[in-house]
Amino acid sequence: MNDIEQVDCIVIGAGVVGLAVARALALAGREVMVLEREAGIGMGTSSRNSEVIHAGIYYPEGSLKARLCVEGRKALYGYCAERGIAHKACGKLIVATNAAQAAGLPAILDKATRNGVDDMRLLSREEALALEPALECVAALLSPSTGIVDSHGLMLALQGELENAGGMVACHTEVVRLQANADGVLVETADGTRLQARTVVNAAGLHAVAIAQRIEGLAQEHIPKAYFAKGNYFTMSGRSPFERLIYPAPDPQAHLAGLGIHLTVDLGGQVKFGPDVQWVDGADDFQADASRAAEFEAAVRCYWPGLPAGSLQPGYAGIRPKISGPNEPAADFRIDGPAAHGVVGLVNMFGIESPGLTSSLALGDYVANLISA
Repeated sequence: MNDIEQVDCIVIGAGVVGLAVARALALAGREVMVLEREAGIGMGTSSRNSEVIHAGIYYPEGSLKARLCVEGRKALYGYCAERGIAHKACGKLIVATNAAQAAGLPAILDKATRNGVDDMRLLSREEALALEPALECVAALLSPSTGIVDSHGLMLALQGELENAGGMVACHTEVVRLQANADGVLVETADGTRLQARTVVNAAGLHAVAIAQRIEGLAQEHIPKAYFAKGNYFTMSGRSPFERLIYPAPDPQAHLAGLGIHLTVDLGGQVKFGPDVQWVDGADDFQADASRAAEFEAAVRCYWPGLPAGSLQPGYAGIRPKISGPNEPAADFRIDGPAAHGVVGLVNMFGIESPGLTSSLALGDYVANLISA
């Protein structure tokens, strides 16, 4: 056994959530090592999203997504302000472009209020256009506490705090085998390194289910099926005519696999559109699908009729790590500790999709508390 290194805590995955979990554990006095298979931090879902700070509007009352989004949003604004991380509470309009969507707005407002989002209000068409003259809608909801953040700056800050607290991030380190035992979990990496950890947190995002399937001693019944929902983004040159984010109101009958093709503005004032929902078989296709340009243009024209023809260019794509499939209600975050699966020292984080970025600090605290309980 002398070739096995003893480690207190291992976090698998150096995306924003893995880094937030590792930081929380390190600040609680634990020795933490983050293992990341890619060349750097945040190269998966964390760098391929809308960089939106969500208010906590759409999620079922009492769900982890609702609770941790609201907690995480408040924590994130404070964290970014204290540390000089670029961010902006630019606000968001959820716009109804037909009567059916308008009829659904009060229910969205009610759900948001029950989730603890207390600053939203309904707007008439005239009030919405007074805020955003380029807009077209019949009614809208204003969410002042929605914003945008520099996700890479956030991750660098989390990594810095982790390292200042004695933790470390090891990139180019793929986990290939795990074995549960009486002392925790034995972790083996692709180069043959073996680490015996008292605690292992599987925060591998798109690959969390695949990692769980490699854990000897974890029953299959505790591993959900993985689904992958690709989201394409299109960009446009020039500054945005909108100051706020513009989201189409969802169809009241639709399951929220995504939030529609929305318009977001980055911190430099550039506009981007997306994501859509394209169900795919794996987690490795990050090429924006140029053939969807016409579909995007039609969707955007519903709320921005002045979109210049042919101005959309394929940008990038991200993939949502889902544990619910097409035509199913969106699953909640699933965080399984030993009480759920019986493996000492193991926490599996499944389905950590949006609002994972917004919820990251709250997710870190949640997992740290779960481990110390």
